[in-house]
Amino acid sequence: MANLSFEALKEFYQGKSVLVTGHTGFKGSWLCRILTLAGAKVTGYALEPPGYPAIFQAARLEETMDSVIGDVRNLRALQAVFERARPQIVFHLAAQPIVRDSYKNPVETYETNVMGTVNVLECVRLSDSVVSFLNVTTDKVYENREWEYGYRESDPLDGYDPYSNSKSCSELVTHSYEKSFLKEQGCAVSTCRAGNVIGGGDVANDRILPDCIRAAGNKQKIILRNPCSTRPYQHVLEPLSLYLSIAMRQFSDRRFSGCYNVGPDDCDCVTTGELADLFCRFWGRGAAWESHEDGGPHEANFLKLDCSKAKHMFGWKPRYHVAEAVEKTVAWFLALREGEDMRQVTDRQILEFFGREGTEAHV
Repeated sequence: MANLSFEALKEFYQGKSVLVTGHTGFKGSWLCRILTLAGAKVTGYALEPPGYPAIFQAARLEETMDSVIGDVRNLRALQAVFERARPQIVFHLAAQPIVRDSYKNPVETYETNVMGTVNVLECVRLSDSVVSFLNVTTDKVYENREWEYGYRESDPLDGYDPYSNSKSCSELVTHSYEKSFLKEQGCAVSTCRAGNVIGGGDVANDRILPDCIRAAGNKQKIILRNPCSTRPYQHVLEPLSLYLSIAMRQFSDRRFSGCYNVGPDDCDCVTTGELADLFCRFWGRGAAWESHEDGGPHEANFLKLDCSKAKHMFGWKPRYHVAEAVEKTVAWFLALREGEDMRQVTDRQILEFFGREGTEAHV
């Protein structure tokens, strides 16, 4: 087996009904665009998009798919979308994804990330069309002891902060529904734990590359809270390619269902300071950063994943090293500043990613 090609994507997804929760978000937008290019009938269910220059607006994705604005906490509204779209495949990405926001609004975080998952799974349980379900969680679901080896799928789940813990709970809810209901129904179920993603069109607060882009775009110094923290940074298309592979393979063979880590190789687990250095190098224009410890809430200093299982089961491996991932991210935002057609820019990056040979990065 080898990395998923665009031809294989089209062969499987063309004509299939796919529902994506959280489609207006950063990862959801990229996922929906890939699926649309592959010929799938895509329905999205999510809150209002974050606004321009987020990828959903910048690439005008609402024009290209069935976009439904709604809250995953609203079971009745979500069920109505399932009944109308009759999805064969469901990707669950809707979440409150920001660690620091989870400290400010823990109840909302748990409602969205836990009960939102319950509601999606309940709709899958009540559906007679869903064959393949994938819940996207996070590398932060693990009990993080900040040791040097990467966490494996069999390690204990016990996220520290409300965001991380709520995603641990989302995993447990998924496992319960799978064992109690969905296995008997013939629906294949997987969860995927991704490291930190970067890429064009991410405008979230308290994420390193969006913060860099906002500061550099305003000709301000980039402020880093913890430049020595190590994270598994990867381009957004890396985990999406594995999500698509999992949903595709388990559709016809439930032996491919399970829990999977997806992150970069050890050489691309870098500190926040190193990532900011790469950004400044590719952005140019006098971009620079400085460290300001703000005494904020607890965040992990060291986190890595062991992705051996995904590599073994799917032949998946990272295509971009971290330098190229940053370069692609900067290129997307510079194209936006130049007034280019951002749907074309996005499509170009998708097709290049899925069509490229080998894994050597251009740095």
